[in-house]
Amino acid sequence: MKNVTYIKVDKLKPFENHPYKVKDDEEMETLVDSVKEHGILSPIITRPLENGEYEIISGHRRLFASKRAGLTEVPALVFEMDRDNAAIALVDSNLHRENILPSEKAFAYKLKMEAMSRQGHRTDLTLSQVATKYDTAAEIGEQMKESRDQVFRYIRLTNLHPKLLEYVDEGRIAFTPAVELSYLNDIEQIDLIQTIESEDCTPSLSQAVRMKKLSQKGLLDDDKIFEIMSEEKANQKERIKIPTERVRKYFPESYTKSQIEDAIVKLCEANFRRKQKQQER
Repeated sequence: MKNVTYIKVDKLKPFENHPYKVKDDEEMETLVDSVKEHGILSPIITRPLENGEYEIISGHRRLFASKRAGLTEVPALVFEMDRDNAAIALVDSNLHRENILPSEKAFAYKLKMEAMSRQGHRTDLTLSQVATKYDTAAEIGEQMKESRDQVFRYIRLTNLHPKLLEYVDEGRIAFTPAVELSYLNDIEQIDLIQTIESEDCTPSLSQAVRMKKLSQKGLLDDDKIFEIMSEEKANQKERIKIPTERVRKYFPESYTKSQIEDAIVKLCEANFRRKQKQQER
């Protein structure tokens, strides 16, 4: 059993380009309160760096909470390992947690695939979706109980503009259309974002596929994007549009647009039930 050691928080460094987000939200507040009351119950996993500091493999949220709670040192386990082994361990220690975002899984799969390929695992560096006898994507998929192609689809998301990826995390853009949009170039993606924001609309799968095909032919510009996105969808319903800035101050900063929308609907439902009860009296 590895001995626990205590490391000063200013000697702990986040894993460079790690894929998991550390949010200062309500869950973090709960963790901070727990740390203040009980301390860090599960040691942070680290590896030593040459400059006397330590890189975190598992425990970025715990470190953030510890700093917020005013701790100067935290319990940790130190393992000697190289960057690639550390990357694989970091990905594996987080991928099975609940509520992992699509963007987190996308960059985690990419980080792990790159690390495994450098270690000599068979891999298709072109990200081809044509299966070979065995490769890194298939190995990752087997570990995560997902198909090889699904692993590649997630990695495709890393080609999305950060704003589009944010829409995916919020559930505003569905996963499959997002994969198709990842084939658009940077300028086309920016033009799409501008249309989404100005028209308050998101692409369906068929619209995303059409934009991808036009992009591959060099025929997709901002006018064509606007034309496609302005089409009325078959299942499109009339919507009430409220600018986000009008209601944002009434909700926690961590709330996504979809969470705000759900909360507003619940408030309306509660108000309706209250009025019904008053009328029944």
